[in-house]
This record gives sequence, structure tokens and C-alpha cells, in this order.
Amino acid sequence: MGDTCFYCEKDERLHDLMKKIEDLTTSVFYLNMDQTHRGRSILALHHHKRELFELTPEELRMFTEDVAKAAKALQEAFQPQKINYAIYGDVVSHLHFHLVPKYENGEEWGEAFVNAPTHKKFMNEAEYGQLIKMIKDQL
Repeated sequence: MGDTCFYCEKDERLHDLMKKIEDLTTSVFYLNMDQTHRGRSILALHHHKRELFELTPEELRMFTEDVAKAAKALQEAFQPQKINYAIYGDVVSHLHFHLVPKYENGEEWGEAFVNAPTHKKFMNEAEYGQLIKMIKDQL
């Protein structure tokens, strides 16, 4: 991804992948443009850190609370059977959580979600706006 971090730069690389939902205490909550899993989102730490252990105990507590708050909003908005949580960072090292609602009899139920599926589900602006509103209403 080059020498710069798109979560820090907030440039077109970020805007091509996700839409901002809301600023939380220590992070920014984004809706992923790929909606293969309805409600798929990302929570990115406000400042650049690479690993959880780099956070102070207070930052870690607050970041974890943000993750829980975001996940609860997704649960209430979309009623999935489970939310999958993932931290990768091989390519994009900025600390962020993938929050992926999973639906019984849906895509990849019973398996780990594929971060970059071959066939992605994109929506129009109104549909993204509707999902964002559904999530914001639960925050």
C-alpha cells in the first residue's frame, strides 16, 4: 500500500474501500463497500499503532469498548447469528478490526470470512446510506 497509511491520510484509497459511519471514543467506524456480508464494517484506531500491545492499558480498554459498541450496533441493526472479528495488518499495518456479521445459511457460514472475495457485492449510494443510518440509529 505504499509508504503512507490510508487510515491516517484519509485519502481516496480509504474512500474507495469504505464509508465513514461515526467517530467513536478511540476509533473511526466505517462501513465496508463490499457488502458480501450485510453490515460488514471496520473499526480503525484514531492514531497510528500497529499492534494491540502498543496501546496503553487505558487505550486498550477504550478501543475494546468501541469494538463492543460497534458490534452491538451491528447486531441490533442486522440481527446476524454471529459477528466475526478479525485483525490482520500484513498489508495495511494500521490497527483495525474487521467486524463481519454472519448469517446462518449465508455466505461462508461455519467458515472464516474471506477478506478479499473474488465476487464482491457493491451497492448504490442510497443503499449504503440506508445501511449507515441503520447502524447509526443503534449507536
